[in-house]
Amino acid sequence: MKRRNCIFLLIAVLLFCVGCSGTAKPEETPTTITVWHVYGGQADSPLNDLIDQFNQTVGKEKQINVQVTSVSNTNTIHELVLSSANGEPGASELPDLFISYPKTVMALPDDSILVDYRDYFSEEELSAFLPAFVEEGTVDNRLVILPVAKSTEIMFINKPIFDRFSQATGVTLEDLNTWEGLFQAAEIYAAWTDGQTPDIPGDARSMFVHDYYFNYFQVGAKSLGEDFFQGNELVFGPSFQTAWEPLAQAAIEGGVWLQGGYATASLRTGDSIVSVASSASILYYSDVVTYPDNTSEDITIISRPCPVFENGEKLVMQRGAGFCTVRSTPERERAAVTFLKWLTEPEHNVEFVTRTGYMPVTQTAFENELPKAIEGLESPKYASLYQAYLDTQANYKFYVPPQLETYLSLETTLENHVRAQLALGRQDYLAAGESGLEQISADRLQTFREIMER
Repeated sequence: MKRRNCIFLLIAVLLFCVGCSGTAKPEETPTTITVWHVYGGQADSPLNDLIDQFNQTVGKEKQINVQVTSVSNTNTIHELVLSSANGEPGASELPDLFISYPKTVMALPDDSILVDYRDYFSEEELSAFLPAFVEEGTVDNRLVILPVAKSTEIMFINKPIFDRFSQATGVTLEDLNTWEGLFQAAEIYAAWTDGQTPDIPGDARSMFVHDYYFNYFQVGAKSLGEDFFQGNELVFGPSFQTAWEPLAQAAIEGGVWLQGGYATASLRTGDSIVSVASSASILYYSDVVTYPDNTSEDITIISRPCPVFENGEKLVMQRGAGFCTVRSTPERERAAVTFLKWLTEPEHNVEFVTRTGYMPVTQTAFENELPKAIEGLESPKYASLYQAYLDTQANYKFYVPPQLETYLSLETTLENHVRAQLALGRQDYLAAGESGLEQISADRLQTFREIMER
């Protein structure tokens, strides 16, 4: 009887164990957040690589999965976001995170669909970011765009050709530190290149090209103590004239490239050798110049901080988009913010930006992580860029453009008319000769003002 009872007990225990083994403990379901961004391609993206790293570490630990559903450009994402927010037929559902400029937020039918990051970041955490970067992401007193990577304006120089010019004329790199010095150098360059073909008059080559005259004038005016904006209009006061005169004189004499397109194109063909452009354009500067006769030359592109006016403050444009988080559930919002806090930690942020040509967004990243990262960069071109970033951050203030609904239309109008009037001035100069330079510059300024003030 005892043996039979033991057998029954053993069978019962075995059956109980089998039953237990067949009941698996349910695993916690990860919180998945979706992302639209602009950094690279769908198959080759530095941000995608970092997202994989997050998912396999902190994401795995905290049960968060970040999923990239679109890699595009800012203009496309701008249109997609507005289509979704306006409920247009066939529009995609908004992701949890998307890259945005302030213009996108200002165009939303209701910006309350976005998280205010002040609800998730303490003041101490936000104080780690560069103040101008946080300021640009604040719309209607709500921090809705979190900076993760920023660009500024940098001066790029074709060093081999500039060195030849310098040796022949005595113009130095230091002469380019101010706008006045740069434009004077451009005049000298025009005369130097024109003199190399005495049998072909008027074939001066341009030393300099600027991608954004709108930035040149607004930052320049502000650095000289005047506001360029009055409400939704532009102000063409004394500071504007201070900025106009050296630019116009150099352009009229042939030292400034005035055709359309980006600066990278004219440096690639040797039509200019110095540019001021977005620092993110480093990706598109070639290491080879190809001339019109199909000959080519290997070159080195170096970077220096943006020039300033002799009597002006050291002020420079800051550019770059940031991440918006769409309001959803507390779990998804917290998950999105957890990822963003990880991405903006100095070590991860510097790893990200040095693979994309951008600046980091926190003081600690600039001071501690970026100098170490520069030492490990294999590309001299990128090492030069990041040294220029360090010099810029240490010596300049970042300028935050105003958030105006008319900003883009004002920019387009000014860009078109500045280039057109300077190009017409160049034609006038070739017809009238050197004696008419100052009058041509004054006339073109007057015409420009009349057009802009209509």
